Amino acid sequence: METVCATCGLPKNICVCGQIAKESQKITIRVEQRRFKKYLTIVEGLEDAIAKEVAKTLKSKLACGGTIQNGRIELQGNHRHEIKKILVQEGFKESSIHD
Repeated sequence: METVCATCGLPKNICVCGQIAKESQKITIRVEQRRFKKYLTIVEGLEDAIAKEVAKTLKSKLACGGTIQNGRIELQGNHRHEIKKILVQEGFKESSIHD
């Protein structure tokens, strides 16, 4: 017997909650300069459940270190333009991503 999603009530194999959550996000990407001219790319506006998965994907595709702090993803280096392309590939709407 298949398990049922608690949010939408559909079976897990056809659950659409993840896709709906990705489309409803308002994502902001910005770059901060830290000490010693080091750059930090910050991705804000993701829900905590999605942020962990997205951070793992971004860190592996960009080959950089990073963390999730205070509800935002912090990545080492200036990756503003690459992040937008990766997020669109992952299923987020391009119109909801602002840099």
